[in-house]
Amino acid sequence: MKQRVTIRTLAEHKRAGRRFAMVTAYDAGQAALLERAGIEVILVGDSAGNVCHGQETTLPVTLDEMVMHTRWVVRGRERALVVADLPFLSYQTGVRDALLAAGRLMKEGGADAVKLEGGVAVAEQVRACVSAGIPVMGHVGLTPQSVKAFGGYRVQGRSREQARAVLADALALERAGAFAVVLECVPAALAALITARLGVPTIGIGAGAGTDGQVLVLHDLLGLSPEPAPRFVKRYAELGALAVEALQRYRTEVERGAFPTAEHAYATDPELTAQLQELGASLEHGEPAAP
Repeated sequence: MKQRVTIRTLAEHKRAGRRFAMVTAYDAGQAALLERAGIEVILVGDSAGNVCHGQETTLPVTLDEMVMHTRWVVRGRERALVVADLPFLSYQTGVRDALLAAGRLMKEGGADAVKLEGGVAVAEQVRACVSAGIPVMGHVGLTPQSVKAFGGYRVQGRSREQARAVLADALALERAGAFAVVLECVPAALAALITARLGVPTIGIGAGAGTDGQVLVLHDLLGLSPEPAPRFVKRYAELGALAVEALQRYRTEVERGAFPTAEHAYATDPELTAQLQELGASLEHGEPAAP
């Protein structure tokens, strides 16, 4: 078995100034692809609500669904650190709920760590989880579970007051014991400042190049999502377009009788062929088929 990536690995990357990649995925096949590419951290995101479940936001995603997706991803990984999102209202309601939800993602899902959104407001939950032996990754800036409160997906930290609040949230998470902090949709200069201030790794998404790591959703970076990509996404391939083209060719060949050909069929033993011919002849004459 390959040596696993752990939270200590990421801490060592921070000290050595080595950047690392995290990718969001939702099942075993996707996790296996990431392993083949050498991706060190896999995030099982509640963005499954948008990407897999057809929801407009992450809010409807349930804890049961997150446990299921986490279990699938864990089956496909060999080396990567697997971090699972705590879904909306599984931890905001208090320490006990946070512990129970995080515990399920670890015990039933097999996650190596959990991620939650917020800073100062959830520091107590983070501290309790860490004390219970559950590694926690924080998430500040644009937190998708607060999309209704934000009035949409808006960049955070653009004003002096907002920037101070994002920094305070990140510092609160570190003090509470978080092993890493995601910075989403904040100005690059603010992300670089927070990265310099924190002793734990930062992971950016729409936060510029000054963070210790980067994260993108697998479907976004491979061009599998039909929607226009957000500004912060770089499409490394357009697999969605290739898939549509392949499906259209398949449909056309089936309609024309061009698929399957002999090379896609199983050969029949000559003796069986003769028996089938006899059977066909007997059926033509109305004789019942032998049991």
